[in-house]
Amino acid sequence: MNAERLLAHYEKIADAPDAIARLRRFILDLAVRGKLVPQDANDEPASELLKRIAKEKARLVKAGEIRKPKAMPALAETPFPIPPNWRWSQLAEIGVLSPRNEASDALEASFVPMPLIAAEYGVANQHEVRLWGEIKKGYTHFAEGDVGLAKITPCFENGKSTVFRNLTGEIGAGTTELHIVRPLFVDQDFILLFLKSPHFIETGIPKMTGTAGQKRVPTEYFAHSPFPLPPLAEQRRIVAKVDELMGLCDRLEAARAGREVVRDRLAAASLARLNAPDPKTFEGDARFALDALPALTTRPDQIKALRQTILNLAVRGKLVPQDAGDEPASALLERIAKEKVRLMKAGAIPAKKEPVRDSAKMTEKLPASWCPIALGQVCNLVTSGSRGWAEFYATSGPSFIRAQNIRFGHLRLSELAFVNPPSNSEGSRTQVAKGDLLIVITGAGVTNPAILDHDPGEAYVSQHVGLVRPSDRRLSGWLLLCLMAGAGGRSELVERAYGAGKPGLNLDNIRSLSIPLPPLAEQHRIVAKVDALMALCDQLEASLTATAATRRRLLDALLAEALAPVDAREMEAAE
Repeated sequence: MNAERLLAHYEKIADAPDAIARLRRFILDLAVRGKLVPQDANDEPASELLKRIAKEKARLVKAGEIRKPKAMPALAETPFPIPPNWRWSQLAEIGVLSPRNEASDALEASFVPMPLIAAEYGVANQHEVRLWGEIKKGYTHFAEGDVGLAKITPCFENGKSTVFRNLTGEIGAGTTELHIVRPLFVDQDFILLFLKSPHFIETGIPKMTGTAGQKRVPTEYFAHSPFPLPPLAEQRRIVAKVDELMGLCDRLEAARAGREVVRDRLAAASLARLNAPDPKTFEGDARFALDALPALTTRPDQIKALRQTILNLAVRGKLVPQDAGDEPASALLERIAKEKVRLMKAGAIPAKKEPVRDSAKMTEKLPASWCPIALGQVCNLVTSGSRGWAEFYATSGPSFIRAQNIRFGHLRLSELAFVNPPSNSEGSRTQVAKGDLLIVITGAGVTNPAILDHDPGEAYVSQHVGLVRPSDRRLSGWLLLCLMAGAGGRSELVERAYGAGKPGLNLDNIRSLSIPLPPLAEQHRIVAKVDALMALCDQLEASLTATAATRRRLLDALLAEALAPVDAREMEAAE
């Protein structure tokens, strides 16, 4: 059968996104279409099974055990081909819907709220033991062997349904958000796998009724959807095969999880040795990590840890060698301080006291030519946007940079707002320039930094954005690295933002932030090295994304082929 090709290519698709979950759905789809096990000409055909069910219903009606069922509506169309000895039916035809239980109030019975019903196939429901008198009213009734379907969103979409088993007193009651069918001469587990099949769920979602947050599967869909009915003997073979294949999926999932755990541990160990380097072994550790990580990295999300490690190495002076010929950072800092004094006296920049950093931060030893400083010591301006811009929004004009335009490490300028500020607007204080650093200081994305690496023309920032203007534009690239690297100041920034109450930063939090300052020449070498390594990360991430997409396309193709109609010769070969 076509499904064999899927198994033959399994190794190529095993690491595709949600591959195992899709294989599980695929197995259920094959099962309800008659493609999972071969048919047997000796089986009693489904048409005879339907006759026996009709006779049993008539007997139950005559005995007063059930009400006379309503006439079955004709099936307008059938959704897919089924084998010749199968028949299209409906749950209302092959079972009793919404049965009621009669028992003594003193009987111990099972109570099953929604959280105790699993979405996964093969996971039994749990239950609580209660007296029947406590739960017989106001709840849905069921008994041992009944099949229940969760009808409310999102439980239905997630596949919540179960065969009720091991019930105390053999009866139970529970959540009112259930449709119940009591099968007659039909394997309960075959009904269950139909209710969990992609066909039934995907067809049912558009038919749900109610408000957006409280949609439900109508009784009509549950009762009268086309139900593919195999001979009883084949139902049991299908259920056994599904159980076997789901067990295989469990093993594949466990093996994949084991591989991922090993990879994650090896990658984490490699990165940990770089984030807490041993000077004696660092060079070898770095070489091993950079050589091994591409092989250990199988998911794009794993690249995030690698990027952060690169940033941490950069701000610790571990990414490029120091050069004794560089002007030391202390000399750079002295020149900046003198120039700031001159500008303040001239009224060119605000007169501010030099910020003081927390000496308990950044205690790790830095290279000899570096200095630990407060961010504000190398900035001419640390401010934030003005309030009251809402009335000046426009469809064109100067750009207006808001918090949502700032992502971690970069600006997203495709959704800029525009403003027409009045000539006397205090907002001109926060007009931005090339080389400025921007930091989200309130709301979602707080602490996210970015650099304005081009001339924006006339542009301003909102009150939710901090504007940091370095004393020398040549510092901008390095300062951005510090704001992005946990070891460079970011950890302290995050700690301050989330220290208490609503997340947010004040300007003193930014000015006094502890950062390392290397010689200017070394800053440029480090920024260039980081850019090169981040480009490699981009390539690795793109490669992983492309590989995942290829695996997904292969899986899609194999699933489509496996579900395609099987011609007569293939059927004969399968039999």
